This record gives sequence, C-alpha cells and structure tokens, in this order.
Amino acid sequence: MTMSLSARWPRYRSPQERRRHRAFVTMASVVIVGVAGGGVAEILASPGPGAQVWGPAHPIVIALPDRPSSYIGAYARGVPASYAPMNSFRMANGVEPNIALYYSGWGEPFKSAFAATAAAHHAVPLVQIDPDNVSVGAIRAGKYDSYLREFAEAVGDFGQRTGRGVIIGFGHEPNGYWYPWSYEHVASSVWKGAWRHIVTLFRRRGADDVTWLWTVNVIDASAGIVSPDQWWPGGKYVTWVGIDGYYDRRSARFASLFGPTIRAIRYLTRAPILVSETGARAKADKPVKIADVFRGVSSYGLLGLVWFDVRAWRLDTPASAAAFASAARNWRLTSG
Repeated sequence: MTMSLSARWPRYRSPQERRRHRAFVTMASVVIVGVAGGGVAEILASPGPGAQVWGPAHPIVIALPDRPSSYIGAYARGVPASYAPMNSFRMANGVEPNIALYYSGWGEPFKSAFAATAAAHHAVPLVQIDPDNVSVGAIRAGKYDSYLREFAEAVGDFGQRTGRGVIIGFGHEPNGYWYPWSYEHVASSVWKGAWRHIVTLFRRRGADDVTWLWTVNVIDASAGIVSPDQWWPGGKYVTWVGIDGYYDRRSARFASLFGPTIRAIRYLTRAPILVSETGARAKADKPVKIADVFRGVSSYGLLGLVWFDVRAWRLDTPASAAAFASAARNWRLTSG
C-alpha cells in the first residue's frame, strides 16, 4: 500500500479548499476511533499544523495489494450504521473480515465513521453506490457533480487521515434485470458514460485512494442474465473486477457458477477479480458450498470473496460457521 503526497505547498484553488485545509490544521493531532463491541481503541494519525493538504494538484494515491486468496469480506444487516454486525460475524466463525461491504443509496454521504472503524479492524471499506431514484443519464451529464465532489473529498480525507484505501463500485450487476440501472432500463452506453464520469471526477479532485470495482453478476442466459461485456468501461477506469454469484442448488459448483463469467471477463481484462458477493442456501448444502467457493477462488487465482451474511445466506448454523472457519484457515489475509 502506498500513499503519495507532493512535498510542495499548494496554491489554494478555491475558498472551499482553503476552508478544508484550515479545518485540517486546527484538528487535534490524533483521532481516537472506538471499536464497537470490542472495548478497544486505535489512534489514527491526523494532520497537524503544517500538514500537506491533498487536492487536485496534490492527489492522494493509495493502491491496495492484489495478492490472490488474501481477502475475506462480509456484508451484515445493520451496517454502516454500526460496526457491531461485523463483530458478530467475526465472533460467530472466528474470521476477522478484511473487507467491510455496505450499500450507499444515491445522495447518501460517505460513511466516514464506519470506514474509520473498519480501518481500526484492519478492514477496507467496500462501498457499492447505487443510482436508485436518479437518472443515470443525468449522472453522466454532470448534474450531480456537487454530490460526487463531496463524496470524493470525504474519501480523500479518509485516505489522508488513515493512510488506507477505499473500494468503490457503482451500479453493480448491470447485466441483470432487477435493478433500475440494469439493461432493461438503461442503455449500456449511458451506464458506461456515468461510470467513466464518476471515476474521472474523483481523480480530478485528487481522491485517487480508490480501488474501482466493476461489479457484474454471474452469467445465466436461462435466467436472463447476459454477458457483461457491453458494460465494460475500459481498463483505465477499472482497478478490480467483482463477480456476484450465489449457490441456490446442490448441483452448483464454482466452475459452473463462476467459470463462464471469469472467462468472459478475461477476454476484456487481466485485472484482478474478487468474488464480491456470494452465499449459499441451506438446500444447496451450505457447508459443502462454503468449502467449494474457497477452493474455487484459490484455484482460479482470485483475490478473495465477500460473504453476504443476510437472510437465507447467513452462516446460521454451527456447521456452516465451522466450515467457513476451516476454509479460511489457510489463507494469508492482507491487512487493511
């Protein structure tokens, strides 16, 4: 993980940038971040007087490690309002996730407090920004740039304060049909334009501490889930690729569930791949499928997986929790 800040003092480009810098230099020299449920606190360094402010002329650059089989993430109901659900996940199976996923509705600010608590647990926040109740074409046209600038500045401030990166996705699973930004509702060219616009805006603001996760659903032509190639925004706009896929039946195997989508993606890019949402139903034999997804990630050389610990997909039995702990035991997790 690297962070690059120019040593030369910047010229202020706007009153807003001046205010942000003054806010930095008048902050206390440390921030104490409470860890929910753990009775622990971690001191995260914050800029003191004379600290270099980041911005368009002085980007903050943080790149996450991309070693295979080094990320185990989770989503649990109740985040990002609290980190307690993530602690409950850890206590249930003994695995401390190093990716903490949450979903952000359009117009919601970056959840800096949740991100800071995740960082205290050595986890990277993964934010899936959902363009719900908004025109994707209007996003592409720049009509929501003030909101995106505020989000980018909060993400950049988090990176400077903690030295840690953030993973961000936008409009996940567009090759499905169930979301208002998917292919039955929004043209792929419009979706791609919005993605490129968002990435470009963040980078121009200097918030380059983001790992951009292009997230698609597993292909299933019989269910109307098409190949994701028409949504590919181009390699310069994507850091990692995410694939979402779930085990619904006993016959499902990693190779048949994820393999066709991995092959389709490899025609587009050699970018690292993360299984960005997965889970298994009880009727699919959950403990067996847990072992299968861990083996599959390892055999295909993927980054890791994020378990969707909600509803039927939860690790809700001793057998499934034990299977998860056993499968994770030999992985060497990257510290967030």
